[in-house]
Amino acid sequence: MRVEFGVLGAVIARNGAGDPLPLKGPRHRAVLARLVVAHRRVVPVARLVEDLWDEPPADAVGAVRTFVGDLRRAVEPDRPPRTPPRLLVTEGPGYALRVPKDDVDAWRFEAVLDGLGDAGPDRVADRLAEALGWWRGPAFADFGDERWLRTERSRLTELRLHAVERRAEARIRLGDAAGAVPDLDAHVAEHPWREEGWRLLALALYRSARQADALSVLRRARGMLHEHLGVDPGPRLRRLEEDVLRHAGHLDPDAPSAVDLVWSRATAAYESSLAARARTRLESTAGLMRDLAVTGGGGLESARQHRVAAVAAAEQLGDPELTARVIGLYDVPAVWTRSDDPEQARWLVGAAERTLRLLPSGGHDATRCRLLATVAVESRGVLPTDGPVSEPVNGSVSDPREGTVSEPGEGTVDGSVSGAAARPLLAARRAEGIARRLDDASLLAFALNGTFMQTFRRTGLAARRDAVGAELVALSARHQLVRYEVLGHLVRVQARSAVADLAGADRHAAAADVLAARHDLPLVSVFTTWYRALRTAMTEPPAAALAAYEEAARCLPGSGMPGLHSGLLPLALLSVRLRHGQPVVADRDADWGPYEPWVRPVLLVGEGRVEEAAEALRAAPAPPRDLMSEAMWCLVARAAVAVGDRDVMARARAELAPAASEQGGAGSGLITLGPVADHLGMLASAPVSDSD
Repeated sequence: MRVEFGVLGAVIARNGAGDPLPLKGPRHRAVLARLVVAHRRVVPVARLVEDLWDEPPADAVGAVRTFVGDLRRAVEPDRPPRTPPRLLVTEGPGYALRVPKDDVDAWRFEAVLDGLGDAGPDRVADRLAEALGWWRGPAFADFGDERWLRTERSRLTELRLHAVERRAEARIRLGDAAGAVPDLDAHVAEHPWREEGWRLLALALYRSARQADALSVLRRARGMLHEHLGVDPGPRLRRLEEDVLRHAGHLDPDAPSAVDLVWSRATAAYESSLAARARTRLESTAGLMRDLAVTGGGGLESARQHRVAAVAAAEQLGDPELTARVIGLYDVPAVWTRSDDPEQARWLVGAAERTLRLLPSGGHDATRCRLLATVAVESRGVLPTDGPVSEPVNGSVSDPREGTVSEPGEGTVDGSVSGAAARPLLAARRAEGIARRLDDASLLAFALNGTFMQTFRRTGLAARRDAVGAELVALSARHQLVRYEVLGHLVRVQARSAVADLAGADRHAAAADVLAARHDLPLVSVFTTWYRALRTAMTEPPAAALAAYEEAARCLPGSGMPGLHSGLLPLALLSVRLRHGQPVVADRDADWGPYEPWVRPVLLVGEGRVEEAAEALRAAPAPPRDLMSEAMWCLVARAAVAVGDRDVMARARAELAPAASEQGGAGSGLITLGPVADHLGMLASAPVSDSD
């Protein structure tokens, strides 16, 4: 049964039919609210006691457990006895609410705002109208000014106000200025200190042919700010007043530019000529999505969504050759090894594998190559991880260039061997082989991207990836494949950072920036900005490093890359403090994203909770085999030494040994925990507890 939780108003829970679930008394709701505030992270029982009572009763811990038990029965009434709870889980020293983001209205609301990026006004207006409709009152309306709630309530309130203003701005841009006026009028009446609200109200009035009212609003704003706050309006508000007085031309809805006219006429002609030609339209859509993806933000999110829809539509037509072309046209370079949408990636891999099986035998080599490269690229970060960190290493998966994956014969993917791990590795090797045989530069660039994504079978492979990056740069420069040339430079930024060749990394970051500026590729600056923060962290004092990371984080919201964004800033700040031996203070409100299982033991050690840290460490899974693998194993090593866990130390030593000459985590181009050799030395010299 799906359960939806609501905190944008009173705290509620509803079942899949929309019926309210019985949450009992105020302290039950307080426990649920506190877990929502934690954003899927564990809240220790001791912290719940501290937050629920000013003066806890003697049986406070037992009471909390009772509240949790009651909540579990309310939200999972059909759960069989002795079956582990699915939603409100016990983990380590406390509890966590582990539900999808879409099932908590506040999380869903924030995801909508993050996903809009630089989307057009029509999409902004539609999505924000829907999202604002989820608010039933003030956030956590049935609670007072609880200390643990202040920050989250203020943050959500600020997000709502920003959404109101952004939706109003979109409506004005769409020509509905008069319709935006009533909402903006109410907005400034309730929040009179928000200059952006006043500015938008005045602009909406002016565009509704109400110049006098617009001037009156601007003067009211000026008087209120001066009288109550003792400040003058900001530059945007002052400039708007001047523009209204002189009837500045840009205040009127812009007439279409020459480019706009060319685009609208061309697209209209295209639509009319292809109205009944579904197959051609699907292929054209895939090509458009490829170009849209590199614009970042809302463009990248839209491209992902429409790509899946185009592939699904092609499959429904029952033409595997068409489906193969629609899938293979989306050859968007990928440099980050964690998917932005894992479920979507798995679906696309499945579609590519199905299509490979359905393609007629003989011929279609280029099409087959693109499908195989798609499997390799979209299967990023899925190499097996050999159980929890406390288990010994069972071996590793072969690299696609080492030729040790079985040759095509019997199996599930176009004659490949069975197994989720072997399929993408084999797909990468076969795609590269076909592309080289066909001597096709664009195919080879796509295939090399797949090879790069599958070079994480173990740590310490920066040199291998550097070679892939070097070939991509040379190949793409010869054949004017600009986007893959940028990819090659970014891969080399990562690889050179791994071996502390900052001069080399600088050259490739600069080259990527030049190409990005020349060819309008805005997402490139996200990676080069973070590289420069990494460089600061490797060469400057901790204060400068922390400031550089805080500044770099500003480019993540709206980038359309949640796989990169999630948990990155807290991890970067933690890496600086660990490298410089600073105290590790757990930020209980930080979102550690996918890195939480390996960060948590380190944080517990920092709080002196060694037994809990040992328990959390042994329960942690082995880190994924991706660009953050070395960094996560360095965290595991530090925690294992701190708690004296012999088994985990042995596993960490085995995993990190191949990367002994590298900087731990710097191969990501984002963060570092310092030299891997230092961690290996720490493991070698560490005492172990006698209780293992």
